[in-house]
Amino acid sequence: MSSIKKNVVYSSILTVSGYLFPLITFPYVTRVLGVNNIGICNFVDSIVQYFIYISMMGITTIGIREIARVKGDKEKLSKTFNNLLFLNLTATIIAIILLLLAILFVPQLYEHKSLFYIGAAKVLANTLLVEWLFKGLEDFKYITTRSIIIRALYVVSVLFFVKTADDYLLYFFLTSFMVVANAIVNLLYSKKFVRVSLKEINFTPYVKSFLILGTYMLLTSMYTTFNVAYLGFVTNTVEVGYYTTATKLFAIILSFYSAFTGVMMPRMSALLSEGKIDEFKKLTNKSVDLLFAFVIPIIIIAEFCAPEIIRIVAGDGYEGAIMPMRIVMPLMLICGYEQILVLQMLSPMKKDTAILRNSIIGASVALLGNIIIVPLLASTGTAIVWVISEIAVMISAQYFVYKYVGYSMPVKAVLIRSIYAIPIILLSYLCVRHIDNGLIGLVVISLISFVGWIGLEYYVLKNTLLRDNLIAMWSKFRNK
Repeated sequence: MSSIKKNVVYSSILTVSGYLFPLITFPYVTRVLGVNNIGICNFVDSIVQYFIYISMMGITTIGIREIARVKGDKEKLSKTFNNLLFLNLTATIIAIILLLLAILFVPQLYEHKSLFYIGAAKVLANTLLVEWLFKGLEDFKYITTRSIIIRALYVVSVLFFVKTADDYLLYFFLTSFMVVANAIVNLLYSKKFVRVSLKEINFTPYVKSFLILGTYMLLTSMYTTFNVAYLGFVTNTVEVGYYTTATKLFAIILSFYSAFTGVMMPRMSALLSEGKIDEFKKLTNKSVDLLFAFVIPIIIIAEFCAPEIIRIVAGDGYEGAIMPMRIVMPLMLICGYEQILVLQMLSPMKKDTAILRNSIIGASVALLGNIIIVPLLASTGTAIVWVISEIAVMISAQYFVYKYVGYSMPVKAVLIRSIYAIPIILLSYLCVRHIDNGLIGLVVISLISFVGWIGLEYYVLKNTLLRDNLIAMWSKFRNK
C-alpha cells in the first residue's frame, strides 16, 4: 500500500474514532449529568473554544505547510518548529490573560469559574499539542495510534468515575485532560524530530498569514461556536443542553461525508493544475450525486423519528431538543454541498479571498440573526440562525464558483430527486401515524428510507459513484 493510501486510511480511522468515542460516552453522560449540567459544560466549552481560536489562529494550516516544506532538513525543521511554536505561545499567553480577565469581570463566567480555570489549561494544552508538526511530517500512523489509545482511556475514565449529576466538574476535567494528555505525549515524541531552542527566534514572516487565517476561523465560528455561547448568555444552560444535544448527531453524521471531501481535494487540485476543467466539473457532479444518496434518507429518518432518536441518544428530559434537531438536520444537505463548493472547488483554485468573503457573509448573518431571533425562540432560534447562516454561505460560495468555472447547482437533479422522495416521505408519514411503538417506527422508517432511496439512486437515477462502490463491496464480499 502506498504512503498516500496509508495516510488516507489512518486519517479516515482518526476521523471516525473522533466521533465514535463521543457517541459511546454521550448517551451515558446525558443521562447521568442531566440537561442543565450538560448545558453548563457545553456553554463553558464554547467560551473556552473561542479563546482557543484566538490562541491558535492560523497556526495549524501554516504549521502543516511550513513543516512539510522543510521536513528533509533537520536543522531547518527545528528552526521552523521553534519559530511557529513561540508565535503560537505568544498568542496563547494573550488569550489566557483575556480569558482570566473575562472570568473575573463577566458574572455569567465567574459563576462557573472552576470550570473556566480547567478550560484555561485546555487553551495552553492546545498550543503544546503541536499536531501540525506530525501532520506536516505525514506521521499519520503515530497521530492515529496515540489518539485512539488516549480516547479509549478517556471513555473508560468517564464510565468509571462520572456517576452522579454532581460529577459534571469531573466530567469537564476529564474532557479537558484528554487534550493535556495528548500534548504531553506529543511533546515527548517531538524530541525525535526537533530540538526546542530559544536562540534566533523570528516568527515575523508568519504573522500576516497567522492573522489572516485566524480571522477566517473566527468569522466561521460565528455560526458554529459563537451561537452556543450567545444562547447561554441570553437564555440559560438548559437551552444550551437542548441545542448541543440536537446538533450532536448531525455533527457525527456529517463528519463521515467531510472525510470524503477532504480526500477529494488533492485530486481536484491536480485536475485544475492540468487544465482539465470538464473532468473537474464531472467529478464535482459525482460528489453531488453521492451527497444526495448519502444524506437524503438520513434527513427523512431524522425528521420523522426525532423524538425517538433524542430519547435513545439522550434519554428522558431532553424533549426540548426535538424541534432544534428537526430544524438543523437539513443542514446535512446544505453543508455537504457547501463543502463541495469550498473544499473541492474554491480551495483547489486558491480563491482564499472568496472563501474569506463567504465567512464574512455567514458571520454577519449569524450575528444579526442571533441578536434578533435567539432571545425570542431560545434553542429553536439558534437552530434557525445556523440554518440561515449556512444557506447564506452556500449561496455566496455558489456565486464565486459560477464566476470562476461556470459551475452551478444541478437544479434538474434536485427537482427530480425531490419528486422521487415524495413516496418515501408519504410512507414514512403513514408509519408515524399508525405505529405506536417509537422504536419499531424508527426501524421501519429507516428500512423504507435507505432501501427505497438506494434502490432509486442505483436503478432509476444511475448514480455511477454509488453503483461502482456497491459493486466493489459486493465483489469483495463474494471473494471472501
